[in-house]
Amino acid sequence: MPDPPGQDSGPGVPPLLVAAVGYAETCHWEVAPGAWPVDGDGPARCSCGERRCALPGAHPVDTDWARRASAGPGAVLRWWTEHPRASILLPTGRSFDVLDVPEVAGCLALARMERMGLQLGPVVVVPAAPGRSGRRLHFLVLPGAAARLPELLRKLGWPPGRLDLVARGEGDWTVAPPSRVGPGGFAQWARPPAARGRWLPDAAELIGPLAYACGRDAPSSTPWPALPEAVR
Repeated sequence: MPDPPGQDSGPGVPPLLVAAVGYAETCHWEVAPGAWPVDGDGPARCSCGERRCALPGAHPVDTDWARRASAGPGAVLRWWTEHPRASILLPTGRSFDVLDVPEVAGCLALARMERMGLQLGPVVVVPAAPGRSGRRLHFLVLPGAAARLPELLRKLGWPPGRLDLVARGEGDWTVAPPSRVGPGGFAQWARPPAARGRWLPDAAELIGPLAYACGRDAPSSTPWPALPEAVR
């Protein structure tokens, strides 16, 4: 896979600025600036000023963020010149949706998908939010997955709410590398976006392996649906 956008930052150039401009110019993704962790005495706090911020460094800085998100390199350059530590937020429901799963399940599913020869899109590793254990994997898929997810899971035999598998669509976001998220570390690419091309898989192609992997950690009161033949 080619190097991700924004990798070749020069000396003294903020890496978040280079990455944000790269997502806009190379991937044609809209981006928006987010909050960022502020170090000091004690645990890192969020730049938003909220002492008990649930998503330090991983949320928008204003309520109008979705409308202001832009793929214009000029606007992006201005934002990160003014706030070079701002996290990079990628709005979902526009260029892509996200299938959000625990890291362990996501890695298991990823290995299965690769053995099956499925063509995969970018995958982000997101640090755990405060008070939660375990990182998350965000699989980028074609838009519309959030609306279709309940039906896709029902067809596999999973009732709503049984799996730790959610879709992020219109009005939501994912945090893009190399953003820092609270004290838990940095967002990273498990599979970076290609330097050229914006191909993304359909959620229906990935949902079988993802649902089965997440089912390993689901409450045991209901038997697991059988693993689809194509996923074995």
